[in-house]
Amino acid sequence: MDERARQDFTEFVAARSPELIRVACLLTGDQHAAEDLLQSALTRAAARWGRIHTSPESYVRQILYREQVGLWRRRARRPETTMDQVPEPPAANPASVETRLALQDALRSLPAGKRAVLVLRYLEDLPANWSACPTHATNSRSSSADT
Repeated sequence: MDERARQDFTEFVAARSPELIRVACLLTGDQHAAEDLLQSALTRAAARWGRIHTSPESYVRQILYREQVGLWRRRARRPETTMDQVPEPPAANPASVETRLALQDALRSLPAGKRAVLVLRYLEDLPANWSACPTHATNSRSSSADT
């Protein structure tokens, strides 16, 4: 990567990382897994940075989605043993913590495909009939994810 491309990539990461980590966190359901997912996606994007001629953010988001779907598929074939999680530090507003935890639990209880549909539809503001979803979401999956 030449110096100009390196600078462009650094500026992109600095400007878009907060939004990208939010998407990754919603896809994974875990802050640490989201950071790993984003790091992996940015590493792959950096290797191809000079060849990305369209929207770099869309390119990185597509990597995020595909990496996470691949992880879900690998887990389905080889389940992991879960361990106790370290609790998050308390938030300033206890009511928002309860709401956030309830939402997080609800998202975690959904199958991976439905969770991805909700992230794409409500976080990414994609239309309900968007069929180019990397997880091959259809209207029927979207409909059932809404309920």
